[in-house]
Amino acid sequence: MTLEQQLIERLNSLTPTHLEVINESAGHGGYFPGKESHFKVIIVSEIFTGLRLVQRHQKVYAEAADLLSPGKIHALAIHAYIPSEWKGDAPASPECAHAPKA
Repeated sequence: MTLEQQLIERLNSLTPTHLEVINESAGHGGYFPGKESHFKVIIVSEIFTGLRLVQRHQKVYAEAADLLSPGKIHALAIHAYIPSEWKGDAPASPECAHAPKA
């Protein structure tokens, strides 16, 4: 099972109404086909109701803890919303200074 699939499986425990896990590894230094190191997560769940942003991130990190280790996920961008906040889009990720040059 890929890291992406494992991350999706773990985050489904937060009962999301919307979940996107995007592998952004290709935009970072050292990329090679099949590399899984940088991910962006967009998650919408009632479970975040009443929580500050840092608490929402802590919940996501707790579910993904074993995947955030050397040789696995290096970077995880988290966009966590409750349903009333979700407008259908999340901020774009910044470009990496070490991204492969075209």
